Amino acid sequence: MTTHMIVLNGTKPPLSMNQRLHHQVKARITWQLRDEVYIEAKRQRLPRGVPHVTVTLHYRPARNGVRDADNLVATLKPCCDALAKGTPKYPGYGLVEDDTPQWMTKTMPVIHPAEKGRPGLLWLEIICSESQ
Repeated sequence: MTTHMIVLNGTKPPLSMNQRLHHQVKARITWQLRDEVYIEAKRQRLPRGVPHVTVTLHYRPARNGVRDADNLVATLKPCCDALAKGTPKYPGYGLVEDDTPQWMTKTMPVIHPAEKGRPGLLWLEIICSESQ
């Protein structure tokens, strides 16, 4: 079992379940997230064709407050899409064959307490295992 980490750009989640964005704006943000994760996975030379992975999105906000972890799922989804093999029209990295439960477990995002004087931070924790 190996663990990898991908730190995302930005200090807060770019997508939220509560946002009401124009579909073109949402699509642009989604593609930016996918590209960012794909490029970082390639830069880190993550393995390809792994039997199973568990992916968790972590968020440490700049300030403490009441936040709902469910809202972060909108940011997690395009990240997971980028890690899976994808299709010819929407290619992915190929860490696993697909982002379905057979190959990928997506855990509920984790919100960490803010740390005084530190900016917000988003990162993916990717645990590669031999089987589910």
